[in-house]
Formats: sequence, C-alpha cells, structure tokens
Amino acid sequence: MSCRPDRKAPVGSLLFLVVWAGALGCARSESLSQRYAPYGQLIVTQLAAAPFPHPGRADGHKYKEEVYSAKEHYSDSTVAIFIPKGLRDTGRIDFVVHFHGWRNHVEGVLEQYKLIEQMAQSRRNAVLVVPQGPRDAPDSFGGKLEDPGGFQRFMAEVLANLRQQTAGKWKEFDVGNIVLSAHSGGYQAAAACLDRGGLTPHITEVWLFDALYAETDKFLAWFDHGGSRFIDLYTEHGGTKEQTQQLMATLKERGTPLVSGQEGEINAADLRAGRAVFLYSRLPHNDVLDKHQTFVEFLKTSGLAETQ
Repeated sequence: MSCRPDRKAPVGSLLFLVVWAGALGCARSESLSQRYAPYGQLIVTQLAAAPFPHPGRADGHKYKEEVYSAKEHYSDSTVAIFIPKGLRDTGRIDFVVHFHGWRNHVEGVLEQYKLIEQMAQSRRNAVLVVPQGPRDAPDSFGGKLEDPGGFQRFMAEVLANLRQQTAGKWKEFDVGNIVLSAHSGGYQAAAACLDRGGLTPHITEVWLFDALYAETDKFLAWFDHGGSRFIDLYTEHGGTKEQTQQLMATLKERGTPLVSGQEGEINAADLRAGRAVFLYSRLPHNDVLDKHQTFVEFLKTSGLAETQ
C-alpha cells in the first residue's frame, strides 16, 4: 500500500483527517528509516498479527484509577524490522525480537535504548524486530502474542514482509534461530511466546533486562526443554530481585551450573559458556539496556553468527 494519499479522493473534513493522519504516519516511518540508514535498512510497518489491537483491550485498561483507552493505547499495530548492513543470505534468517516495557512506544524504544546502534555494533547476522506493545501505557499484556500460535502468526507475517522488501536480492529463506529480549513489562509477552507461541523449538536464547516479575515457570519450562542460554539481569529496586533469587535457588537445588555475579565482573567467556546467567546491576531500572551497552554484550556473546 502506498503512503501517498489519493489526490482524486473527496476532500470532506472526515476524509481529510484520515488522509492527513495516514500521511503523517508514513512521514514518520520514512523519517525513522532515514535516521537509521547508516546502520542498515529499517522497515516500519503495520502488521495484522502485531500484538494490538486485541479484544482483551477493546475497552481499554484501568490502572490505579486511570483509564487508558483502546483508541490511544491499544490500536497501534506498528512493528519495526531492522536489517543490519552486511547481513549474509544463508537461506535461514535469525531474529532478535525485543519486547519493550511500560509507558513506551516503538520510536521511543529505538531512540532511548539505542537498539539499532547496538545491533549494528554487534555485527550479528540477525534481523531485529520490535513490535509495539501497549502504547505509552502501564501494562504488560502481550495482546495477540498471548493467543495460542500468536507468535508463529506474527513471525510468519514478519517473514512475508521481509520477502517482499528483499525480492530479487535474496534467495528463498525461512525462520532460523530466535532470541527473545524483554525489558521490564515485556516479560509477559516473552513468556507467552515460549509457552504457547508455536515457535518454541526455534527460540534458542532469552534475555530479561530487569524483567523477571512473574511467569517464572514458563521461562523454566523452556530452559528445561533445551534452551541454549537464559540471561536474567536484575537490579536492587526494579522489583525483580525476589523472583530472581527464587529461580537461582531452584536451579541450585537441582545442581544446575550457574554463572552469577555483578554486571561488569563477568567476562565474555563466561557469558558465552553459561546456560543460566544471572547478573546483578547497580544501574537504575531504565538504564540496564544501554548505559553499559549490555545489549551489545549479550549479542556478541550469543550463538548468533557474524555479519560479513
């Protein structure tokens, strides 16, 4: 679908507003794509299988006596798809799918946490995908990603979009390995993807950035069934310390080898070798993704291959 409004359309006030809003959205997408062009190709699109809208938030959401309307906070189907420069065509595309936390949106997440810059710096041969969760709302609900098979439908549409964007450039490709990354409230969508998303065998790593608030059983079940690496970064006051300590105790009782310590004291070799990694960070909750370039560190020590 073209981003340009039809010049022959009627100019009634309602139609004008619809066309204007669509043009504004396209202009923002083009601006974002241009901003990140030095690092690769950024596709900002709307997908039918994106988390929202969803019937579970058709009436919005109430949090601490404030109502967050469906129109303003649960109708945005934006998904950012970033293809780094030098991505090698292997017939299988690996993905890093990042779920953002409360009170944020895709453009803000990319800018605030420098996800694209960090992805490019890591030189990993993978595509970054950032779906819009609850937009600027205090809510962890994962929308369609919490439905059975929801993640599989979402990734199928991401793949179809990539095939369209890269037609004639790459040969036919399919989904390879998937890394799930979640910050803060993004844990709920990640847990649902592991539990009933339909692509669990493809998910090789899970990274929680101060995000283990609940759903520990789902993360543990994935780990027990062959997950390659689970990283839980937690802070003193982010609300995740208790759940993290409980999970560590469970794994220790089982005799599961752990890598644990303070962020910055665990070296890259330990990060590569560890299956269960627990990092304590002294950073504030909202700084854990980018302040120490931790996202880069996790990418570089992952099982993802390098770009050209």
